[in-house]
Amino acid sequence: MVNDLKSNEVLGLLVWTLIAGTEYFRVPAFGWVMFVAVFYWVLTVFFLIIYLTMTYTRIPQVPWTTVGLWFNGSAFALYLSAAIVDASSVSPERDSHNFNSWAASSFFAFLVTVCYAGNTYFSFIAWRSRTIQ
Repeated sequence: MVNDLKSNEVLGLLVWTLIAGTEYFRVPAFGWVMFVAVFYWVLTVFFLIIYLTMTYTRIPQVPWTTVGLWFNGSAFALYLSAAIVDASSVSPERDSHNFNSWAASSFFAFLVTVCYAGNTYFSFIAWRSRTIQ
């Protein structure tokens, strides 16, 4: 779980820094991409700290498998929409200076989406095995 969070954190960081380093405010669609990328980057850092410090063992009242499933599922869905918006907003005619950064952010947004999809699948398996017991 920790390695999955680390890869999502690094890839998510790439998405929003590639966009933030440009004049993204000229294309309103990138606001949505920035919101999703930064929001889930912060939450991923939060969950990474919880897992690294093993805080989840000290709070057994929280159904961590369910929380992980909802977190990964929502991240997958919103990152998918953000990746599609990102890819559809990239155009060399709009601003050739920012084109490479926007294209790279689109690539990494889809890569993060695939990672969150995998995490959602494994979270579902963990949740299902936990609820069957």
